[in-house]
Amino acid sequence: MTLVKSSSGIRGTLGGKVGNSLTLIDIIQFSAGYVSWMKRKYKNKKKFLIILGRDGRISSVLFQQFLIITFQSLGIDVINIGLSTTPTIGISVMNEKADGGVMLTASHNPKNWNGLKIFNSYGEFLSEKDFEKLFSLSKKKYFSFSSYKKLGNIFYKENYIQKHIEKILSLPIIDKNIIQKAKLKIVVDGINSTGGIAVPILLKYLGVHVIKMYCEPHGDFVHNPEPIKKNLREICKKVPNIKADLGISVDPDVDRVVFICENGDFFGEEYTLVSIADYVLENQLGPVVSTLSSSHALKDLSIKKGVPHYFSPVGETHVVQKMKEIHAVIGGEGNGGIIYPDFRYGRDALIGIALFLTQIAKLDNISLSKLKKRYSNYFMSKKKIRFSSHEKVKMLLKTITKKYKGKETDLNDGIKIYLKHNEWIHIRKSNTENIIRIHTESVSKKRADFLSKNIIHEIKKIMIN
Repeated sequence: MTLVKSSSGIRGTLGGKVGNSLTLIDIIQFSAGYVSWMKRKYKNKKKFLIILGRDGRISSVLFQQFLIITFQSLGIDVINIGLSTTPTIGISVMNEKADGGVMLTASHNPKNWNGLKIFNSYGEFLSEKDFEKLFSLSKKKYFSFSSYKKLGNIFYKENYIQKHIEKILSLPIIDKNIIQKAKLKIVVDGINSTGGIAVPILLKYLGVHVIKMYCEPHGDFVHNPEPIKKNLREICKKVPNIKADLGISVDPDVDRVVFICENGDFFGEEYTLVSIADYVLENQLGPVVSTLSSSHALKDLSIKKGVPHYFSPVGETHVVQKMKEIHAVIGGEGNGGIIYPDFRYGRDALIGIALFLTQIAKLDNISLSKLKKRYSNYFMSKKKIRFSSHEKVKMLLKTITKKYKGKETDLNDGIKIYLKHNEWIHIRKSNTENIIRIHTESVSKKRADFLSKNIIHEIKKIMIN
């Protein structure tokens, strides 16, 4: 049983004891802590409004009803927008001038997980500092519930995904007409969640011929929902078999997007950000941001374009903080998370898709396999190791840091060790699972795998001792 609390919110496996997994009691405590935080943050307000949405998970229907009751009992008004995406919640918070929002999702985690992603009044995730306050408040044993005269109201609003899409299509950088003229044929894997609703709606607005895979949002995920190569074998076969131009896959809450080439090759989750940054920088030069675990292909692109590149710790809140600090024009994570600040400070697969399709349409409908050749050709190995003790992780990082004292390192998020040119190792504790993530990158797959294998061997030796 697992329960993880971080700046990404709260998520855990279902069933088990309170405090060790995601139970109804944990949801009450966390949501009540959120309300307490909100009332302290916005002291002068007498009435508060929260937007609530959910992904397609089976358990999200139950938890949604439970959250409505909890918030109403705490005197909070709720607008329930039903099946939604995480970025759609951010948009609806801004549109409704709400005080916050909650998305019921465990993002890329398997179907036996669920969780809550939390927003502030700007439609953004809470800062790490605000999350720490929220977590502290959620530990209180007693919360002040409202009398029957002050119970919160519940409102229902539909079609927010469509409003989100219409807002994307109103952006000057998105060329709807040129995409329509390209007459693209695209396969969509919606992983039986809300991507199966949102992505086809967006593509139909853009005049795309859509072939759906797993687009019924019943939450019984057919494959592991994380959009990475090993989980997307079926769509990789289908795209060339039906002679589609490309494939699109998203995670269950639609804040990450990856693409499949016309020949069935995986375009690569790292290259989602690289290619979209390329298009954005053609229109507006400025700084770019990616995480310490992301490919250096984006850094190479920034050098080529003559703009500054910055690294941030992993996690949306950290990327957004850095982007605001240096006024970035584009940023995100190497997992397929795109943040376009002229739209909203938050990862959004739908804006990523619209930017990407405009790019390829403007390049005379270039194939994805040819587009990828424009960028640095790096190979990454992404591994993970489960851990049982946070103290052991601290000890591990301390030992690794000592061992590589002579190398150039970055200690802002675990430890990143720079080896020779364009070769590095990054070891860090995950924000979303009880695992250590090990990312390596080099100019060959063989070398990246070798680095990964060696460092994992070292880690296991340290953890055993």
